[in-house]
Amino acid sequence: MSTLLLDGEWQLSSPQHPHINIACPLPGDIHSALITAKQLPPPYLGCNENDVQWVGESDWVLRRTLYLDRSTLDAQAVDLCLEFVDTMADISINDHPVLQCSNMFRRYRVDVLPYLVDGENQIEIKLNRNDLEASRRAEKLPFPVPWAVGNNKVPHMNTLRKTQCHAGWDWGICLLASGIYKSIILLPVHQTRLTQVRTNQHWHQDGSCDLNISVDYNITSQSDKPQQLVINFDQQEHLIQLPTDVVGPQQACYTITLSKPQRWWPAGYGEQALYPLEIRLNNHAINKQIGLRELELDTTKDSIGSAMTFKVNGKAIMAKGANWIPLDALPSAHTPQRYRQLLEDATAANMNMIRVWGGGMYEHDIFYDLCDELGLLVWQDLMFACALYPSTPEFLTDVEAEVRDQVRRLADHPSLALWCGDNEVIGAIGWYPESKANREKYVVNYDRLNRVLADVVTTEDPTRRFWASSPCNGELDFGDAWHDDNCGDMHFWDVWHSGKSFDAYHSVKPRFCSEFGFQSWPSLPTVKTYADESDWNVTSPTFEQHQKNGRGNSIITEMFTRYFRFPNSFDNMLYLSQVQQALAIKTASEYWRAHKAHCRGILYWQLNDCWPVSSWSSIEYTGRWKQLHYHAKRFFAPQLATFIKDADELGLHLVNDQHHSCTLEGHVRQIQWNGEVVAQWPISTTLEADEASCVWQYPADETKALESKDSFFHVQLHCGDTLIENSYYPALFKHANLQPTTVKWQVKTDSKGIYVELDSHIPALFVHLEFDGPGRFDDSSFTLLPSAITGAPKQVRYQGTVSAYELAEKLRIYHLRNTY
Repeated sequence: MSTLLLDGEWQLSSPQHPHINIACPLPGDIHSALITAKQLPPPYLGCNENDVQWVGESDWVLRRTLYLDRSTLDAQAVDLCLEFVDTMADISINDHPVLQCSNMFRRYRVDVLPYLVDGENQIEIKLNRNDLEASRRAEKLPFPVPWAVGNNKVPHMNTLRKTQCHAGWDWGICLLASGIYKSIILLPVHQTRLTQVRTNQHWHQDGSCDLNISVDYNITSQSDKPQQLVINFDQQEHLIQLPTDVVGPQQACYTITLSKPQRWWPAGYGEQALYPLEIRLNNHAINKQIGLRELELDTTKDSIGSAMTFKVNGKAIMAKGANWIPLDALPSAHTPQRYRQLLEDATAANMNMIRVWGGGMYEHDIFYDLCDELGLLVWQDLMFACALYPSTPEFLTDVEAEVRDQVRRLADHPSLALWCGDNEVIGAIGWYPESKANREKYVVNYDRLNRVLADVVTTEDPTRRFWASSPCNGELDFGDAWHDDNCGDMHFWDVWHSGKSFDAYHSVKPRFCSEFGFQSWPSLPTVKTYADESDWNVTSPTFEQHQKNGRGNSIITEMFTRYFRFPNSFDNMLYLSQVQQALAIKTASEYWRAHKAHCRGILYWQLNDCWPVSSWSSIEYTGRWKQLHYHAKRFFAPQLATFIKDADELGLHLVNDQHHSCTLEGHVRQIQWNGEVVAQWPISTTLEADEASCVWQYPADETKALESKDSFFHVQLHCGDTLIENSYYPALFKHANLQPTTVKWQVKTDSKGIYVELDSHIPALFVHLEFDGPGRFDDSSFTLLPSAITGAPKQVRYQGTVSAYELAEKLRIYHLRNTY
């Protein structure tokens, strides 16, 4: 008999709630089962978050019956294999305790054959309260260890090895989830147990590559009969005879040489070649996809300080992307389809790196498989964030096992680029009263934990760099990484948290910015999913319940008053908040890309939402692209044209991230708001590989136009078949003499599908298409020039399954001048 999955329906009950006795699917979580059984209101609707906290304040019991026959019991062992057990769990079989779990990030494997019987078996999983266990652990600590006050709504979550944001965050609902989120497996063992497969690559100067495969296995009983290890790689089979005369752990090593390997590249730099690898031993098998590539993090000293550049296959990469938080606050909703949609949306916006943030979880296998397939490099935080953590022997032992499990699970993914110790934990030493008063003590406490993380990573995966923390200036540097732009990675929050204007992004040139962001409100179609029309107001109870940053709504509205005339309706407030968010991230990203000699990485906060909420995301919980994501598609494109004003000079900077040269041709125009082109300059230039250059400057003797309220600058360039556009607005939008206009549009079809044709007799800014239905557009939130200037109306393709009639019925067009 081979693998037996215990997926499917279990029976759920609670000692605190005797009336509950319902079906609960596993893999799955308790909240989702209660919602399905109508024992719990939808937590995301209205203010229901307040009414569902009793679930996390209860114990839960899962039971099922399993029928086994002699074919299973004749094995030498039957391993119970579990992962993603959340979090405090006692497991028994036929009333015999077989396993205690206390770490969501561990991989558990235990022989349960002694407790199984022929016929009917009873399996029980007790999920114990996480909040009480966290408090118990905190009381036992030798000194106080500050937890993430202000983010977590449940105290002392830092003592538990569990997704930290389950207890709430400044974008996250407090749902203290519990459950088991991956298949529970019973695996019969016959003489051999296949435990692990690892690979590493050795590259030669002639371009060939040795793939070294190491297979860890266990001999459970001595035998004179050898076992055959089967290695299938790239459709070729390799056989190894294994001796079985020694009982215990063993390792077999094998090398496959590829004379002309296909290399794996990040998105935008080449193809994502993947080689299938299958290892079989007896009735056990492990399957992987191997990407052959060289990768390093270059931190050598230079004239600025120290570099922070990822190199793949010897070529410098411009890392462009966003931070990733858990897919959903309800773990049952982490479906393969949603993973694919979000990650494909990331690559559609020209991203090539995702940072898995340390307050979430080590993601499911499907996440890393998709990153391999799509060419998304992964900056992998270990799961520590925004709090201090214990350094007791018990905690360190638990964490050491956790990190070893996760590194072994993930290290063969070609997409995985970096192991990072934590998110902002060095900085957190300066946040809390206890640690501020005794910094040295808490630095030592931090260092004890961080050294364990570093030792495990470097032992288990010497092929990758361990980066102590994000942000961090470098090894054993506990200084202020938020503002040092000479080395390391930076989190730059001066615009959002410190209230500075967008031009503050021009005050720094980070070597690598791994966090920066600006909030917006969700679009109206998303707001409709959680708020009744009576609550369509940014200060209504429901809307404030869905804003977890205490100052968030105030910051958004205060920034309106700096740049814009105040919007005239609720829907225009939502729209304008997304214009503002896009402008903030665009301002930073384009400036840093134009200075690529300094900056080699831009990861904004954040890609996604785990529930419908006001946040820093560029993709709403419903999957709808915010305006920021449409802008990211343009400001992360392989070739970029951007206007930068430095002192009294306006320059056009062109950027080419690709590893080959490109020719760009087109025009810079100065256009009045009435649609008249008052000046035009031709642009024709060739950018070398990986180059940024200023190719045009506004005439120094005509600087009055740089203060104009009546005109703006616009560039249109062609790079092959690709059109590159951008605008520069000399005056604040609230001061500019924008003219009223009606954007005319029609929904049309052709052989390629549905598209919207748009035109206006004068320029219209941030023209945004909103459809209250599934799908998205290939462009939005753009400057619409009159067809009298461009030669033809603008066409925007719709990507989704809907009729032209329905799209026309439900389409809404926003633009800036129409908000007041």
